[in-house]
Amino acid sequence: MVQRKIPVDSEIFRLFKRGSTTYFNSTLFFPEDVRVNVFRLYAFLRKADDFVDRVPQDAEGFYRFRTEYERAVNGYETSDIVVKEFVALSREKGFDPSWAEAFLDAMEADLYKRVYNTLEELLVYMYGSAEVVGLYMAKIMGLKEESFIYARHLGRAMQYINFIRDIQEDLALGRQYLPLNELKQYGIQSLDPVEVYIKRKQFSQFIREQIRRYFEWQRFAEEGYKYIPYRYLIPIKTAADMYKLTAKIIYRNPWIVYRRKVKPQKARIVYAAYANFVYALRYKIPAGVLSCT
Repeated sequence: MVQRKIPVDSEIFRLFKRGSTTYFNSTLFFPEDVRVNVFRLYAFLRKADDFVDRVPQDAEGFYRFRTEYERAVNGYETSDIVVKEFVALSREKGFDPSWAEAFLDAMEADLYKRVYNTLEELLVYMYGSAEVVGLYMAKIMGLKEESFIYARHLGRAMQYINFIRDIQEDLALGRQYLPLNELKQYGIQSLDPVEVYIKRKQFSQFIREQIRRYFEWQRFAEEGYKYIPYRYLIPIKTAADMYKLTAKIIYRNPWIVYRRKVKPQKARIVYAAYANFVYALRYKIPAGVLSCT
């Protein structure tokens, strides 16, 4: 029997809370049964990500973790509570096994790949690192398959803003995610702050173009809101709104990404959630959508 609460001193709780302010605080507005499952999902994602984002990277730890998952998914016992809960969740919700493979492949790429030359190349990575997260969430919420394309775009859009917001942080890890061929069109060879400072105007144009791309993906993703029951829409829309706020702040002043990490405060997230509660109550849900829950 799956526990209906996640103890605050558990590894699952700690991993999620430490990993993302926006996701964590938005998730608190899900009904408890969904919230528990989101915690079980994100603990797995965060634990894998932590191995490759450490300084220095823990490649050995990542491969042990991946092997432990592969053994568990094939029926072997595991003492890793994060893997155990994720595998159990996968079976309960009918996750496609290829999603986990794509995710772990993307995390493995972070061990050795440093630069993405084209958007097409980056989209392959983003499918595993972000779009499958949207698919996982759709399954957890019991959404119809027609919603999956929108769920993928929401995950993609959110991660793209992370790439823009975290330029300085990723450079410290030796990574540059934004398409290099597009950056070079502005006469910039890398996102190194010294070079970018000399060409601040071109850099601002480049970043604003990337943010416009984010908004295109985000607008498409929002077409899928009609598939989400109102009691689940509150945390989803709250998280998305916080990413839109981050995008707007950076659009106004692209150079800010080299000065600080743009993140909404907890109070702002909570306020947005309550505002979205009113929005959700007024949201016109098509007939039959609620029946999917």
